[in-house]
Amino acid sequence: MNTQNNFQTKKFFLYARKSTDTEERQIRSIDDQIAELQELAEKENIEVVKIFVEKQTAKEPGRPIFNEMLSRIEKNEAEGILAWHPDRLARNSVDGGKIIWLVDTGKINELKFPTFWFENTPQGKFMLQIAFGQSKYYVDNFSENIKRGIRQKLKNGLWPCQAPLGYLNDKNTKSIIVDKDKAKLIKKSFELYSTGKFSLRRLYKTINDLGLIGRKNKMLGVSNYQYFLKNPFYCGLIRYGGELHEGKHELIIAKKLFDKCQEVMDSKGKPNKKKLKYFVFRGFIRCGECGCLITAETQKGHNYYHCTKRKTKCFQKYVREENLTEQINEYIQKVSLPDDWARNMISELEKEKTETSQSSNFFAQNVKEEIKTIDEKLERLMAGYLENAILLEEYQQNKNKLVGEKQVLKDKLSSFEQKSNNWFEPAIKFVNECKSAGILAKSNNFEEKRDFFKKLGSNFKILNQKIVFDLENPFKILADAEPRLRRGEAKNSSCLTWRRRWDSNPQTLAGARSPSAFLTNSEHSSLMIFFLQKTV
Repeated sequence: MNTQNNFQTKKFFLYARKSTDTEERQIRSIDDQIAELQELAEKENIEVVKIFVEKQTAKEPGRPIFNEMLSRIEKNEAEGILAWHPDRLARNSVDGGKIIWLVDTGKINELKFPTFWFENTPQGKFMLQIAFGQSKYYVDNFSENIKRGIRQKLKNGLWPCQAPLGYLNDKNTKSIIVDKDKAKLIKKSFELYSTGKFSLRRLYKTINDLGLIGRKNKMLGVSNYQYFLKNPFYCGLIRYGGELHEGKHELIIAKKLFDKCQEVMDSKGKPNKKKLKYFVFRGFIRCGECGCLITAETQKGHNYYHCTKRKTKCFQKYVREENLTEQINEYIQKVSLPDDWARNMISELEKEKTETSQSSNFFAQNVKEEIKTIDEKLERLMAGYLENAILLEEYQQNKNKLVGEKQVLKDKLSSFEQKSNNWFEPAIKFVNECKSAGILAKSNNFEEKRDFFKKLGSNFKILNQKIVFDLENPFKILADAEPRLRRGEAKNSSCLTWRRRWDSNPQTLAGARSPSAFLTNSEHSSLMIFFLQKTV
């Protein structure tokens, strides 16, 4: 009889758990836990009825395998549980409470742990509750430490997660670096999509054919392209929890290109409008009286432009397309340059490019001052939020706007520092455009006329059958100088050359069309500033 009692076994469930599939992040792997628990079962004369294995965190209730085990215990299929430590069973108050309750009701007679003592007594249950409480405290404290670390990383401009596509996590420096091969295709994706000619599906097929692949060498889907096209990380900003932060990682694209892609994506998300009949000058001119857009219609073989009269009663008359074209031709002629002037101006620009290095500290300083102003606004915004003067939503909205503006300025400054002496190229291009303007005015290419005319200024209106607008630089400078060019009235005593240090030729004949008497010093400086800004 005594021999039978010595060999009488107890039925237990064996429960082994780890939080993730990553072996190195676990104190004990599943196999280690099972091996040690089976050794304990043999030593304690315990029959393991079933082994339950789960790979899920215990910080929240709802583990399916754990719940199945407790359900079968309630059906008296086992009288106890084998586990490596109480924290394998529960790290939250709900699951810990279930274990205690099953012990109280007698459904669980024993709990066996290689690393923790337990017996079914008031003291034993008290110690078990403390163990569950310590496990929950560890999870809560660990979670708070992670959040604190993430906040600090974001404050320092570091991405706290796995690097996005196009970047790599450098384990040595614990930073994010550019994946040179994939970054080229990421940038190409933004450039193609910004044209508005590529749908997400067409872009996905085009770039995938060029060899862009995701992690683990998996092909990208349409949703992957939509995700990274909306991710500001590539232009130097970190979006986390709905809030933007300045990043210190290397940029793949400029903020301007990113914003253009967002505009294209927003426009593609809107329902298609019914296509209207095409009129070459419709869409950018408004009524000079009421401010409504100018529309067009065809009557008896002629195109007529007139106000839509949607806001109020308007008394402006229609304008025939031929009349409108003639006025546009006059403005184009006004900024055109004769061939000899264009050749001489380009020659002077080329000389200045090789002889001088333009001082541009004033522009850089101006951008730095703007950045400093934004930093001050961000500090005041943070102070207002901490003092409960503004709500979190308002704080995040205003902060995101300011951070975006700051990134645009930083892009300008970075580009400026690289191209501060490259204002000559756009200036030469401008001269060549003006050289061709005379030919364009006489041509029948209405689309090119319209596109060139739109470059001349802004706020285009029709008032009393005349087109009026705000002429802007650089064309305003050229138009202001045009009377001197046409009449040969420029005087060397009051005007300087395109090149600021050019000495006026004392032998220049009065009335001669010489470039040395074309632009004043003020006009030259204005042009330089304009094209300097265009380079950035």
